[in-house]
Amino acid sequence: MESKEVSLVIKWSGKEFLIEDLTDHDTVAVLRHEICKKTQVRPERQKLLNLKYKGKPVTDEVKLGALELKPNFKVMMVGSLEADIKEVSSRPSDIGSVVNDLDNEDEDNVPFENKDVYLAKINRRIKDYSIKELNPPRDGKRLLVLDIDYTIFDHRSAAENGTELMRPYLHEFLSSAYQDYDIAIWSATSMRWIVEKMKLLGVMEESRDYKLVFMLDDAAMITVLCPLRGVIEVKPLGVIWGKYSQYSSKNTIMFDDLRRNFLMNPKSGLRIKPFSEAHLNRHKDKELLKLAKYLKAIAEHCDDFDTLNHRRWEDYLSKKHSH
Repeated sequence: MESKEVSLVIKWSGKEFLIEDLTDHDTVAVLRHEICKKTQVRPERQKLLNLKYKGKPVTDEVKLGALELKPNFKVMMVGSLEADIKEVSSRPSDIGSVVNDLDNEDEDNVPFENKDVYLAKINRRIKDYSIKELNPPRDGKRLLVLDIDYTIFDHRSAAENGTELMRPYLHEFLSSAYQDYDIAIWSATSMRWIVEKMKLLGVMEESRDYKLVFMLDDAAMITVLCPLRGVIEVKPLGVIWGKYSQYSSKNTIMFDDLRRNFLMNPKSGLRIKPFSEAHLNRHKDKELLKLAKYLKAIAEHCDDFDTLNHRRWEDYLSKKHSH
């Protein structure tokens, strides 16, 4: 199912915005999401005046391919910004709260009509996105990709300093993982915030006995249409694998508190219990200690991570201990 790239120009408020990150299999709903990213006008506020399908204004489920648009077709848009948009764009926004991440067993089997549809987007990221490399990858190491918010850091609670919001045992966990894994950070916010948070947590300090290999931000994510959730942004590991041939699904594992973030690579993701309300939970959260053991066990006993079911990681550990 070959997908063709689609590019449009949105004319709004006297300015032109080029929207390129689309394929002919994407729907108008996905287009609206991309327009919102460029203009900050929310999808429900966008009136796309000259986008018609069979003579009528388009509805959200129509595929862009069906519109037979010329490259860089100009779409006239009317739509007002909301007053609170300034607040949203000046701070990293939580796209949906943790509670909304329905941990649905069927979630991973979303019949993306065909994942190839999204290969065009992933290939564009491989080509255009520049990964912020901090240290060279090491030969023979596996890859651990970590989310930040609610995975290793509670970014919502108030605190005097970063240490209070850090998930317990973070540095011990990273030191242990570093023996077998190159460690990457991938967060759904801008790089500026990622760097700030890493400094706050003391992860970048020279004295640490671990190092990060690279960091990725929200610009490396892609937009997909998911039957259960509508239009969402996800973290496709293919972007990393396309740039670094030594990593693949056989040796990569990703921790995130939102299962939807690894929808493109469900077998490579492990959904970590969200760490929030740090003040209440700081003294009893031992998740990272247990996960350090899991990472060590699979690095020692498993040559191909594709054979693992990370949903059963605790069972895997108890079996290993009982042997």
